[in-house]
Amino acid sequence: MPARNILMVVGDFVEDYEAMVPLQILEMLGHTVHAVCPGKVAGETVKTAVHDFEGDQTYSEKRGHNFRLHATFDEIRAEDYDALVIPGGRSPEYLRLNEKVLGCIRHFVDAGKPIASICHGQQLLVAAGALRGRTCTAYPALRPDVEGAGGTWVDANETFSNAVVDGNLVTAPAWPAHPSWMVEFTKLLGDKIGA
Repeated sequence: MPARNILMVVGDFVEDYEAMVPLQILEMLGHTVHAVCPGKVAGETVKTAVHDFEGDQTYSEKRGHNFRLHATFDEIRAEDYDALVIPGGRSPEYLRLNEKVLGCIRHFVDAGKPIASICHGQQLLVAAGALRGRTCTAYPALRPDVEGAGGTWVDANETFSNAVVDGNLVTAPAWPAHPSWMVEFTKLLGDKIGA
């Protein structure tokens, strides 16, 4: 399968592993990934947050790395991309207020292009109206959001290691699901990896 052009929407305090690891996996497979952030230009960075599961009632959060952007959000055209990756972390919480971001997401939904969304990334899918009639998972605290948006919740959270596929949409609860999440997404891209 030919290499794909993939868009990744991030913002400050995107979850570190959920941006860095998919970027590296997809580039390793020969795809081109453009990470973009509203209000920032190519070459600038966003700060990341590392979320961990350490036995508390919710995840812990630590400062991560500086994640370099590959393109300028205001200059990209969603039509030029074959697929979309939406990492979680803090950024979806405020990016969902940006109508240009939601319009971009709606393009991928309406065109039936592959979408990989993880953890709190599903907040963007909810805000874009993309989950009505769809089946997915997310970080457990988002279950009311998913169901309130008309989505069907799948509890893949017991181990945090499972992905849910519904047509062109691949979702996962958190970064421990990277192996299954990325295998399922890359299948949609036409790559031949995994079992």
